[in-house]
Amino acid sequence: MEEKLKLGVIFGGRSGEHEVSLMSARSVLNVLSPEKYDVTQIGITHAGSWVTGENVLAALESGRTNDLTPVILLPEPGQNWLYAVRKTPTGQLLEPLTTLDVIFPVLHGTFGEDGTLQGLLELADLAYIGAGVLGSSAGMDKALFKDVMRAHKVPVLESIVVTRRQIKDHSEEVLVSAEKVSAYPIFVKPANLGSSVGVSKCRNRSDLYEGLLEAASYDRRVLIERGLSKPHEIEVSVLGNDQPQASIPGEVIPSDDFYTYNAKYFDGRSELIIPAPLPAVTIAKIQQYAVEAFLATDCSGMARVDFLLEPDTYQIYLSEINTIPGFTQISMYPKLWEASGLPYPALIDRLIELARERKSERDQTERQYGRKE
Repeated sequence: MEEKLKLGVIFGGRSGEHEVSLMSARSVLNVLSPEKYDVTQIGITHAGSWVTGENVLAALESGRTNDLTPVILLPEPGQNWLYAVRKTPTGQLLEPLTTLDVIFPVLHGTFGEDGTLQGLLELADLAYIGAGVLGSSAGMDKALFKDVMRAHKVPVLESIVVTRRQIKDHSEEVLVSAEKVSAYPIFVKPANLGSSVGVSKCRNRSDLYEGLLEAASYDRRVLIERGLSKPHEIEVSVLGNDQPQASIPGEVIPSDDFYTYNAKYFDGRSELIIPAPLPAVTIAKIQQYAVEAFLATDCSGMARVDFLLEPDTYQIYLSEINTIPGFTQISMYPKLWEASGLPYPALIDRLIELARERKSERDQTERQYGRKE
């Protein structure tokens, strides 16, 4: 029998999207084949502690993690060990627990999707699913990502970025600058977060000020962006490494005024239309922009690319890229691939293959210059 691949699935995290990560992880864990994979669940608590053991996901969902085993990955290449951290009378002892062949970071938001975890996995020389440090960090920062899109002639909405300090010390100037971006409605978003956490649709100056404070509570950088009136919200899934492919697009009909956190995950009334009822030429252009965005930010493995379309003209605006998209049962990323002919379990298998391919290519890079012993 072929030896099973040792797969570490990491979820939770120090992010406002912690709970969304747990929902995604439950869906992923449910479809992993026990014949193919020896799975180790690695949970990260709200406080940032890494833990494993029996029923890790359930323990994080309930907040009862005291019976779990603290674990650590060392940031150095070698045996690819996950170590248990044992307390001893003289301090702490690292005990090898299991080796890991591939890591699946099912993490959303800061300290998981933004390049920080990817940096650790690069130092540890581990294969992992998804974008590397550059793609993760560029995709996570909405303001920086828009600048990259502008440089590549991909259409995005007008926007500016301000800092938490500016909002606190110069609120009037920030409000005036925001109102120069466009007429209301104006959207305000944390630059580094997803799942619509901290996002506000502002219809007047009072809304705008409250929205700025809300966004600044989640990130030190805040994006202020022109809003559209009742746009088509279109999403496309991208899969691959150097030769990525785009799925058919889907349209979101949010149950709320826009696709809020509650509308995405809890009220069950948002509608997903797959495929999106769009002209063929519009679909082709959206898929083209999605792949261009993926390549421009050096993404790998997977990404979901979100668009806004003017309701009458179908003018396309690329909104953002999500390098670790949602994997819940209602998430667009797996649904779009399933509608494109790739079922959920096969999608997970393909992502693991892409992670190993990327690691194999990374191993071809010379790490020394000059004379070799």
